[in-house]
Amino acid sequence: MAVTFYDVNSPSGLKKLDDYLLTRSYITGYQASKDDLTVYGAILKAPSAEYINVSRWFNHIDALLRISGVSGEGCGVTVEGSAPITREAIATPPVADTKASAAEDDDDDDVDLFGEETEEEKKAAEERAAAIKASGKKKESGKSSVLLDVKPWDDETDMKKLEEAVRSVQMEGLFWGASKLVPVGYGIKKLQIMLTIVDDLVSVDTLIEERLTEEPINEFVQSCDIVAFNKI
Repeated sequence: MAVTFYDVNSPSGLKKLDDYLLTRSYITGYQASKDDLTVYGAILKAPSAEYINVSRWFNHIDALLRISGVSGEGCGVTVEGSAPITREAIATPPVADTKASAAEDDDDDDVDLFGEETEEEKKAAEERAAAIKASGKKKESGKSSVLLDVKPWDDETDMKKLEEAVRSVQMEGLFWGASKLVPVGYGIKKLQIMLTIVDDLVSVDTLIEERLTEEPINEFVQSCDIVAFNKI
């Protein structure tokens, strides 16, 4: 059965996800799957320790992406940006309209229950229908999870400043994740860092060629390599 989550970047959305994961290791099933990647990709930054179950699950999926990737198909999951419009919300007219109607219809004998809709009623109905249609079509662009190797010039490069320089690159649709230093040899270490990108907004090749290996960041960075690239 498909699962739906709402507003997973808000406190209320994270709380519901945290409750859901209280008795589960994964979003669906007994192994990591594309359902986990869908929810993972919708969360813009690592959840705080306040949401202990979400934090545990998020870090686990993050580690799997860095080590082996995720191949399970899953059962299907949907992540919506906001709570859906309920049937009651659609059917109930605005309070102001109700009061206005009551004021106009003091005499029950003058009420025509089967009369034609007024222009105002038609306009309100069209606006509600348009809002419902728009919310149903609103879908998030595809995302990808990327693991980069960032290599310094030599063993004298300040790796802390190198990482700060890398993370200083900010652009719409780019979200930096976890990182670690990995020994290469001869006292040299490379930075291995995760990032999530919105596919329609960020090109990894452009990010590397025009930002990470250009001035002033190339003072610390010699080169960058894509280690893993997974669609979410």
